[in-house]
Amino acid sequence: MNDHLQPPQEPDASGDDQQWQNQPAENEAETPVYQPDPTTEVLRAVREQVSGVFLGQEAILDDVLAGLLAGGHLLLEGKPGLGKTHLVLALARAISGDFRRVQFTPELMPSDITGFSLFDMKSQTFRVNQGPVFTNLFLADEINRAPAKTQAALLEVMQEKQVTIDGKSYPLSPPFMTFATQNPIEHEGTYPLPEAQLDRFMMKIVIDYPSPQVESRVVAAVAAGVQIDIDAVQAVCSVEDILAAQKKSTMIEAVADVVDYCVAIACATRENRAFSLGAGTRGAIDLLRVGKAKALLAGRHYVIPDDVKSSAVSVLHHRVQLTPEMAISGQSVDHVLADVIASVPAPRV
Repeated sequence: MNDHLQPPQEPDASGDDQQWQNQPAENEAETPVYQPDPTTEVLRAVREQVSGVFLGQEAILDDVLAGLLAGGHLLLEGKPGLGKTHLVLALARAISGDFRRVQFTPELMPSDITGFSLFDMKSQTFRVNQGPVFTNLFLADEINRAPAKTQAALLEVMQEKQVTIDGKSYPLSPPFMTFATQNPIEHEGTYPLPEAQLDRFMMKIVIDYPSPQVESRVVAAVAAGVQIDIDAVQAVCSVEDILAAQKKSTMIEAVADVVDYCVAIACATRENRAFSLGAGTRGAIDLLRVGKAKALLAGRHYVIPDDVKSSAVSVLHHRVQLTPEMAISGQSVDHVLADVIASVPAPRV
């Protein structure tokens, strides 16, 4: 009576029941165990350290890490007080790299950046004093404050990653990356960068204000005496790890359709009537390089179209120019460029 309401009995831990419990589930041995990519884990650790002092700007931080992996140079544009210097300094600490910063001014000379040779009276020989570009992460703060001859000192540095002093070339220690900042609201006393130098920057990253929620956290913390301390950033890898990650980024697979997609986007900027100047071949190359870096950050060994599309505006923004008619109409480069990119069909991979 009411036997069916009795609670189920625990299985006997002896005999056949115990043998059944100890047997592996069917196909358990064949189930692959997920092993996270060590390189991706290192990059995530770097991202976590930098995000502790550069708050609420996840997309920007992803672009910066992608630029580091792709071995490119970055142009940072934003209003004062948005943490551009903090970002670069924190990144240098996280990767155990050397960091140097130069404030660009109208009186700055090219030798103040690259270095110079000086005659040593004691040894009766010329001695080379290496400039601040002999580092891993070089920050050219307010680069458009210096005249063209000083800006040109970075052309060889950024392209060849070497410095020529008195006819002798001195290679820079890898990894080397140039960060240049400029203020978009002050144009008096500035010298716009020529197209040839702009094209050497892999990405132009526009840093905007953080969200009100993040800004409230920062304001409340600083007002309470809690400073955003760069010293709290810990080194989580070495420069050798970054060099290995850069090499691994180049080995990420990109099928022919993805390569053609990068070229198609660059061609679309040349053919669109809204632009008087479109992106060149270097723009298509950088699209693919950044796409490979984004794939590695995501833990994939192959590129998908979204890897390319997610940073396409940053890669092409500084390589295109609106026609005078479009500029007068109030159209922004970013909006027109986003429409052009969206018009290019993405491949199915």
